[in-house]
Amino acid sequence: MNPYILLLTGMAVVISLILGLRLHAFLALIIAALVVAWLTPGDLIHQYGLARGMSEAAARQLQGTFFADRVAEGFGRTVGQIGLMIAMASIIGEGMLRSGAADRIVRSILRLVGEERAPRAFVASGFLLGIPVFFDTVFYLVIPLIKAVRLRSGRHYLWYILALIAGGSITHSLVPPTPGPLFVAAEFKISMAMMIGMGCLIGIFCSAGGYLFAKWADARWNLPLRESPESLARMESLMARDESELPWTWLALQPILLPVLLIALGASFPTPVLKALGDKNVALMIGATLAVWLLYRWGTREEFETGIREALVGAGGIILITGAGGAFGTVLQQTHIGGMIEKLQASAAILPVAFLLTAAIRSSSGSATVAMITTAGAFSGMARPEILGFHPVYLAMAIGCGSKPVSWLNDSAFWIMTRMSGMTEKEGLKTISPLMLIMGLVGIIVTMILARIFPLV
Repeated sequence: MNPYILLLTGMAVVISLILGLRLHAFLALIIAALVVAWLTPGDLIHQYGLARGMSEAAARQLQGTFFADRVAEGFGRTVGQIGLMIAMASIIGEGMLRSGAADRIVRSILRLVGEERAPRAFVASGFLLGIPVFFDTVFYLVIPLIKAVRLRSGRHYLWYILALIAGGSITHSLVPPTPGPLFVAAEFKISMAMMIGMGCLIGIFCSAGGYLFAKWADARWNLPLRESPESLARMESLMARDESELPWTWLALQPILLPVLLIALGASFPTPVLKALGDKNVALMIGATLAVWLLYRWGTREEFETGIREALVGAGGIILITGAGGAFGTVLQQTHIGGMIEKLQASAAILPVAFLLTAAIRSSSGSATVAMITTAGAFSGMARPEILGFHPVYLAMAIGCGSKPVSWLNDSAFWIMTRMSGMTEKEGLKTISPLMLIMGLVGIIVTMILARIFPLV
C-alpha cells in the first residue's frame, strides 16, 4: 500500500473519530496508530529500517514485530522522552495560578505600561504566561482583569481580548514546555535552548501581526461587555485580593525565567555543573520546586493540598494524548512516508507543505496539539540538515505556525474564548478565526525568510 494512502487513512481515522464520534483524542490516536500499523506492508517497514541505518537483520526483525507491539513501543518511547517535563510544566502552571504569581505578573505589566497601553500589557502577559501555563488557563486567569480594565476605560474591549489571544496562543504552539512544541522538538532532536529561542523569536512576529489585527478589528467593530455570573465572581475575587497577598514580581517570574536561563546556560557553557542544571528535566524540576514553594508560601492550605494533585491529574491526560500521538507518529514513519516526502527535494517547498498539512489537520480536528503531533510524525524521517538544507528548528516552526489556522466551532478553545468574553459565535468567527490565520501566515513567512538567510547549518 502506498505511504500517502496510509497517511491519509490514519488522518481520516483520527479526524472522523474525534469529530464524528466525539471520541477522546487519546483513543482516536491509538486506534489510528493500530489501523496504520496493521495495514503497513512488511516491505515498507523493511525499507524504513534500512533508511534509518539499521542492519539487514535489525530491519527484518522490525518487519516481523507484531503491529500492536510497534504501537506500544512508540507510545513508551514518547512518554519516556517528555512525560516528566509535561508533569513539571503542569505543576509550574498550577502553582503560579493558585499562589497569585500569575496575577502579580499581569498586574505588574499593567502598572508598568499604564491603562492607555493596556493592549500591549495583555499581549505581553499572554506571551509570557503561555510558556508554562496552558492557554485556556491563561485565558481564564486574565479575562477578569481585562473586564476590570474595560469597566474603568469604557472602551477597547475587543482589542484587549484579541491582544491576549495573540500573545498567549502563539507560545502554546511554538515554545516548550507546552506539549505540542515539546513533542516536535523531541521528535526532530532539537535542543530545548534552540526550540525556546527560535519559538520566542518567531512568536514575537506572530504576536505583532495578531496585535495589529486586534487594533484594526477594535476600530471596526464594537464588542459590548456582556457579563456572566461566573466571570463576575472571578473578577470580584481577583480585585478583592490585596497586593500584599501576592508574591513579589521578581519572585513570581522565577518559575518561568530560571528554567529557561538554566537551559540556555547549559547549552552555551557546557561545564559539568551547568550541563547538569541545564538538562531540560532538571531545569523544569527546579522551576516546579519554586512554584510549589510559592504555593506553600502565598496560597491557602487547601490550595496547597489540592493544587499539586490536580496539576498531576491534568498532566496525566496530556501525557496520554502525547504518548498516543508518539505511537501514531512512529507507525507513520514506519510506512516509509519520510522517503516519499524526501522527494520534495526543493527545500523551499518543505516548509509550506508542512504548514499546510498541519493547518488542514488542525482545522479539521480542532486540536493544535494533535495536528502538530501528526505532522511531526510524517516529517520526522527528513528532519535532518543534510536533507532540508537548514536547521530542523525551522521545520518545527512551520509546523507550529500551521497549528494556528483555523480556530472555529470544532475547537474547544474557541468556545472558551467566546463564552468567557461574552462573544457570540458570529463575533468569534469574524475576529478570533482570522486572528489565528494571520498569526500563522506571518509565522510561516518569517520562518521561510529566516531559513533562507540564516540556515544555521
